Amino acid sequence: MDKQENTPVSDIEQDEEMTVELELDDGTKVNCAIITILTVAEKDYIALLPMDENGESTDGEVWFYEYDEDENDVNAEPTLTYIEDDAVYEAVADAFDEFLDNEEFDAPE
Repeated sequence: MDKQENTPVSDIEQDEEMTVELELDDGTKVNCAIITILTVAEKDYIALLPMDENGESTDGEVWFYEYDEDENDVNAEPTLTYIEDDAVYEAVADAFDEFLDNEEFDAPE
């Protein structure tokens, strides 16, 4: 995956699910479904599911980015920052696994 640094979260669409379009370092644009925002060690991280042109995930891969909102400007676009620290990435992945476990547990049968 190409890393993406301090990407403004723009083009958010309010459909049946929230999506965001990321532009990767090579100029490729990828539409992603927003799965959730997690807080780990007092920082927010976003879990994204990359989708193809048909709005489907082909491999189920989830991307994690640090998520930051400007608390002083409610109109400012949130930014996403590539997670470079492996230990932080693992902590976010573990928190995401726990989120999935809780979602599965809470799902109606």
